[in-house]
Amino acid sequence: MHKLFHYSWAVGLAMIVIVVVALSLFYRQLVFDSLVEEETRSNVALTKAFANSVWPRHSTFIQQAYAVPAGELASRKEIGLLDRDLRVMMHGLSIVKVKIYDAKGLTVFSTDSRQIGEDKSGNPGFQRALGGEPASDITYRDRFDAWEGVISDRNIIATYVPVRVAESGPVDAVLEVYSDVTTLVDKMERGQWKILAGVLGGLSVIYALILWILMRYRRLLKQQEAERLAQEERIRHQAYHDDLTGLPNRVSFAEQLEAMVRRSRRAGWNFAVMFLDLDRFKVVNDSLGHHAGDQLLRVAATRIQRCVRDSDLLFRMGGDEFTVLLENVRGPEHTAHVAQRILEAFVEPVQIQEHEIRVTVSIGMALFPRDDPSGDRLVKSADTAMYRAKELGRNRYEFFTAEMNRRVENQLVLEAALQRAVKSGEFLLHFQPRVSALHRKVVGVEALLRWQHPERGLVPPGDFIPLLEETNLIIPVGAWVLETACRQAREWRDGGLPLRMSVNISSRQFRNEALVETVASALRSSGLQPELLELELTESLLVENTESAIEMMLRFKKLGVMVSIDDFGTGYSSFGYLKQFPIDFLKVDRIFIRDLARNPKDAAIVQAIAALARSLGIGLIAEGVEEVHQAEYLRTCYCTEMQGWLFGRAVPAAELPRLVARIAAPEPVQLTA
Repeated sequence: MHKLFHYSWAVGLAMIVIVVVALSLFYRQLVFDSLVEEETRSNVALTKAFANSVWPRHSTFIQQAYAVPAGELASRKEIGLLDRDLRVMMHGLSIVKVKIYDAKGLTVFSTDSRQIGEDKSGNPGFQRALGGEPASDITYRDRFDAWEGVISDRNIIATYVPVRVAESGPVDAVLEVYSDVTTLVDKMERGQWKILAGVLGGLSVIYALILWILMRYRRLLKQQEAERLAQEERIRHQAYHDDLTGLPNRVSFAEQLEAMVRRSRRAGWNFAVMFLDLDRFKVVNDSLGHHAGDQLLRVAATRIQRCVRDSDLLFRMGGDEFTVLLENVRGPEHTAHVAQRILEAFVEPVQIQEHEIRVTVSIGMALFPRDDPSGDRLVKSADTAMYRAKELGRNRYEFFTAEMNRRVENQLVLEAALQRAVKSGEFLLHFQPRVSALHRKVVGVEALLRWQHPERGLVPPGDFIPLLEETNLIIPVGAWVLETACRQAREWRDGGLPLRMSVNISSRQFRNEALVETVASALRSSGLQPELLELELTESLLVENTESAIEMMLRFKKLGVMVSIDDFGTGYSSFGYLKQFPIDFLKVDRIFIRDLARNPKDAAIVQAIAALARSLGIGLIAEGVEEVHQAEYLRTCYCTEMQGWLFGRAVPAAELPRLVARIAAPEPVQLTA
């Protein structure tokens, strides 16, 4: 009996130990599975936030990274920008490492830069994620290269998650996220050892120990669930809100717009879309820095929010653009009233650091369903109206009209034609002479761009040059103008006609870092002496960023070319800055020349500019000279050169020598036809 009891006790104890050990191992596996599952869901939610907020800014680089040599990929500046955005997005999370693969398996980004450029197309986790399903695995690492450095003795969950812009769309990339779950695993292992110790202590504590295990397990699951929900809420907030202003973002706007369209159709309401853009915001950003720009955006968001009802929705679309959804509006007059309140809210200047900034806003508005029953097209209509408000002088609001839509469509047609014109060489140059005021000899010409349209004929510059600026086509076209003008000047010089060639530089060109090299290349390829090339810069262009403009002009002077300020008198140059400009000529705008005989104020302005040029020791050019009395007056005012129809209109290069000979003829100069 004793042996039987002994054996029974031993067998019973062994059975209990086996059962409890089995239960503890099952518990361990259950916790691990739950941990992996919860972390996978969390990383999938994190990836959705990544696809909504970070992916749009870097998608082009990631999808085209395969074209970059593997050894150069890690040094690209886009890697730094992507690293910065990921750090901001994952701040406060337990993420220790992130890798991004493109659809071919190339490691485009890794927090461990040594892994950038590796091919992981054969990795099973990557292949599963590429098929649309996330894949996770937990491993113990005695040494791990983490985001912030090397860490040791860690339990890491690695999750491969597909990156999609749309829920049902294709997989654009794969995000691999490494999460540090060491703390949770340590808690689980300590619980497991306590179970074993309790069982070996006796049958009397088995039930209490099991109850303790269950209670602990329940608390652990609740804690994990609470942490997961809190983390998902943070990620959702990041995905649907703007970090700077706290306003709902573009993603939230799209969802709310669809919901408002449905509500308005059911209830028979009208609603309005307002598209707002801060005027000249870039000037604040460039002159005072991004910190000041961010502060201005926060103030603007607060002021706009105060002008709308609680039921209306304000969004930041990005940059300096905001939208407002006005629900259940009575009509255009209600929308106009809200817009007027917003304009008045910006009358008061904004105090940023020690600067007092006056900022205005341009507003475009479209009404549902009057302007369009489609939400997407309604937003486009409001955007079009906003640009119309800017064209009409800013600091105003405009309602969308069908005429605006036709103008936009015509502009798109013209833009396509300009793209074709660049490729097929439809541009040409005409040249207008500049005459010495003292000797009545042609000393230079101004190169003027013309477009020979195959159907419309010669298109006026005012119809296409602003669009060249807007579409950035002015960069390649401007380079062509410089090279063509320099070649023509060299050809005239070789033919015994050494004329200074003047070329206008647009604001887009001037802000292009490659401009100096473009000018140098035109001089090299044409063989033209630098002193025979003059670059005309508008006064308004120079006052946007005076220090940068002075630096750029000094680089021009190192090349040996001449620099002039065009349209002088129409901008807002400070004389204190003007004396620092390394310029050779001031060019008086034609608006002061036109009424010289009839308007004593214009005459006084010309005399003042002439005195300024004389004191600075630079030349003075008058444009728009059309009458003999204007030329005679200008000769008495220290005007060194004149340009205008009195001497000749702009002509093709082949006709210029005859025009030069006619101007030099002894008979009086007559106004050309």
